[in-house]
Amino acid sequence: MSNTPRTVGVGLISVGWMGKVHSRAYQSVPVVYPELGIKPRLIIAADTAQDRVDYAVNVLGYEQGTLDYHDVLNHPDVEVVSICAPNFLHAEIGIAAAKAGKAFWIEKPVGRGAEETEAVEAAANEAGVVSTIGFNYRNAPAVEHAKKIIAEGQLGRITNLRGTFFADYSSEPNGALSWRFVRKLAGSGVLGDLMGHLADLMHYVVGPIAEVSAFTKTVYTERPIQQMGVGTHFDVIEGGEKGPVENEDYGGMLVRFADDAVAAGALGTLEASRVAVGPRASYNFEIYGTEGSLKWDFERMNELQVAIGRRGDHLGYQRVMVAPGFGDFANFQPGAGTGMGYDDLKTIEARKFLESYIGGKSLNSNIHDAVASARVISAAEKSAESKQWVTVEPVAGTTSAKK
Repeated sequence: MSNTPRTVGVGLISVGWMGKVHSRAYQSVPVVYPELGIKPRLIIAADTAQDRVDYAVNVLGYEQGTLDYHDVLNHPDVEVVSICAPNFLHAEIGIAAAKAGKAFWIEKPVGRGAEETEAVEAAANEAGVVSTIGFNYRNAPAVEHAKKIIAEGQLGRITNLRGTFFADYSSEPNGALSWRFVRKLAGSGVLGDLMGHLADLMHYVVGPIAEVSAFTKTVYTERPIQQMGVGTHFDVIEGGEKGPVENEDYGGMLVRFADDAVAAGALGTLEASRVAVGPRASYNFEIYGTEGSLKWDFERMNELQVAIGRRGDHLGYQRVMVAPGFGDFANFQPGAGTGMGYDDLKTIEARKFLESYIGGKSLNSNIHDAVASARVISAAEKSAESKQWVTVEPVAGTTSAKK
């Protein structure tokens, strides 16, 4: 480890919940990963609300605050930027960050569909900047271990899988009509919000998706109108004026994996819902092969269910607790049984981003991964409309699991 850590200047755009998570992640990097020799310096944060700007300076520890995000991109000491604004601003800010020559860590979906996401990719390619996408679930040590098991062939030839990302955050019919339900602001609904995560997770663990046949449904077609910039989509409004929900609450699809995937030719079903009653954040997958299978659920993120072999006295699933040797677990906890949490996954994401930025290993998700996920979502929307199978155009430069 270097005696003098490399300082990296950080800028933040949008000081909401995710902006706070990014800030804590940056602050945790030198504590959790001292061997990297990186010390993030929180320079300037931008938000449209003055109270959030003040919070960024007085609580989070940024040296400066501003109401104009361009001040972040124009600051000479800012090297990397976290973009945590609402979806409809992602592409605009991502392109601006690239043009300013700033490496960026941007939350998903990067754009309101594949076209916007590809525009950010083009800008990043032209500028030659490092990018990282907020696909945090791939960082769970149990997921990293599942990826390793599959890559080593322990499950044999992968035959089929299923994944479900079910949440209840919009299950209340009188939940506020926030920007998330308006197509011009959010793009797709649960497809972009949750299915995009699931598509990336499948790309990362088993390989690129080649074809989809999809279907969608809007369960609650109207919701009480919420003033822009006030509250969140978790707010419940009784008796308010209602407006139309313009995107889907549920999406499902059949998928076939590409011939160059680790799970070449495998078939699967993927589902996502934001209105399920019961699941709080039940984000999970099951992967089946000729020699075994495994299961993972984010609500029990520190566990993996593994079954290998068809014969013997102890058939069926074994509950494996993550431990040192599984992904980045050892950087957080000394032994199995002491669990990691959501924020830890973002700290891993920050580590991968910064390590790639300073010229180290490029283990981070990148803008090409965002395009790959967005193309699956766009194909799903086309399929749901046409009721036909739709081919997903492959993307170069991703971190998808391939042969």
